[in-house]
Amino acid sequence: MLLTKAAAGFTLLAGLVAAHPGHSVAHEAAERRDYLQNAKRTSLSHCADKLKARGIEARNAARREAIVQKARQKRNLKKRDFNSVLDTSHNMTDKGYTQNTDPATLFAGYNSCVLTPEVTQGPYYVAGEYVRENVVESQPGVSLLLDYQVIDVATCDPVPNVYLEIWHCNATGVYGGVVASGNGNSADASNLDNTFLRGIQPTNADGVAQFESIFPGHYTGRTPHIHVMVHANATLQANSTLGRDNYASHVGQAFFDQRLIAAVEQVAPYSTNTQPLTTNAEDGIMAQEAATDGVDPVMEYTLLGDSVEDGLFAWLAFGIDSSRSEAISPAVYYYKEGGVANEDSRGGGGPGGFPSGFPSGGPTRSAPPAATSAN
Repeated sequence: MLLTKAAAGFTLLAGLVAAHPGHSVAHEAAERRDYLQNAKRTSLSHCADKLKARGIEARNAARREAIVQKARQKRNLKKRDFNSVLDTSHNMTDKGYTQNTDPATLFAGYNSCVLTPEVTQGPYYVAGEYVRENVVESQPGVSLLLDYQVIDVATCDPVPNVYLEIWHCNATGVYGGVVASGNGNSADASNLDNTFLRGIQPTNADGVAQFESIFPGHYTGRTPHIHVMVHANATLQANSTLGRDNYASHVGQAFFDQRLIAAVEQVAPYSTNTQPLTTNAEDGIMAQEAATDGVDPVMEYTLLGDSVEDGLFAWLAFGIDSSRSEAISPAVYYYKEGGVANEDSRGGGGPGGFPSGFPSGGPTRSAPPAATSAN
């Protein structure tokens, strides 16, 4: 559900002070609100004509349709009507689309937002993750194919040759790679070495990066979401990482329709999650992002089969300010020996960090000698 009034966001923040231990959602949402209110452009609506004229819109439709077809064939799923928009709360119905809408129209939209530099990386960002398309590893859940397109909000041109990074929690609300109170079993030191549901991909000539993942679960205080970060001027290392690149052009979060979330939550292992589910309407970060005129942070999607169990394909085009490059403060650095907590981390909450610091509540290890083991 898209929130349209800024006032709605303010009323949500009081109960969302600590979604993560030591992490103030109110602080994060306030910084995000300030940026969005001062941004020169907050959507890609002004880019639609130029993108269409350059043929990018048509290529988007063809690419997305081909991805869905290939995924259905791989899963031996019966062909589904591409012309159906499968979620009534975010299926572009407000634009007059129907079940008879052709794929070129369905897949060409610019449901878009400007992602906020620095302040929304959250407290579970890990630097040094692998450049790879498939981030699932052994995590169970609803299959999710992702298609992100990065557009320069000033020029309306696609942004090629930058690295787009994603990370999110698993089906039961646990992030791999960070040991902290409130993130699964904080006594399990091995989680510091996990890399599941984290990955990086370069954008192609059309500014597109794709991933294969699972639908994110939920944890206390936050609605399901995926973190997105864009690295410009990063260099791919021989070990298939970006090394300890601590600069990002843009950071943001993408969300999903409430009806889709409700359907996924009925499927195991999502249904075994005992943490309370925060709805989109109750989520302070989403409220602040969606309350800005022209900003729609919800991913469009289609089912691959006849139910969510068969998997999903979701897409989002978003605008960035290519001139920005902000320092980021990871919670953890990932080395070839495993994860190392960043003692100087600001927790991803922007300048000033979080009141109680991060990470906390679990075991840590010292960084190995940089000359032999740093990514």
